[in-house]
Amino acid sequence: MKVKRNVKKTAGYKFLICFITGLLWGTVAGSLGISILVSHRMEGFYEKIAYLEHTIQDKDEKLDKLESSINNANIVLKDTSVILEFTNLSKEQIDMIDNIEIEKAIKEKYASSLGKEIKSLDADILVQVIDKRILRFDNTEYQLTVNKLVLSDILKLWVGVSPLEVTS
Repeated sequence: MKVKRNVKKTAGYKFLICFITGLLWGTVAGSLGISILVSHRMEGFYEKIAYLEHTIQDKDEKLDKLESSINNANIVLKDTSVILEFTNLSKEQIDMIDNIEIEKAIKEKYASSLGKEIKSLDADILVQVIDKRILRFDNTEYQLTVNKLVLSDILKLWVGVSPLEVTS
């Protein structure tokens, strides 16, 4: 009769250990899944915040330049629009943060031209500002090539972006 009681006790302990182990593994798997989901969402929000900060800074610069030239009757450069055309990159390789940083760097080069009369701007010089320029971000280098330029009250640039191989 003692043997039967010991068998019941050990079966109860085995069940308890198995149950606790299952709870622990379930907790670990659940927390891992939630952390992956949250980190993915945070990365998306980080990209949105970077884009919106860039947009606000760009709008503030335009507003300052336009306010300084408001009494001028001639047509002035009001805005810069950049259209990036990536070559030799797949959609997965195009990083949204690098995309924003490239556009920001290009617009910074033309920030001094905002508010100036269009007659005083030379299209060839505007092209040469960023044509064949190399930009470095983190571990990647990009070469810029101006494909097309339209100069009106808005400067529109079609810029080809191609990655450069880093040789160390």
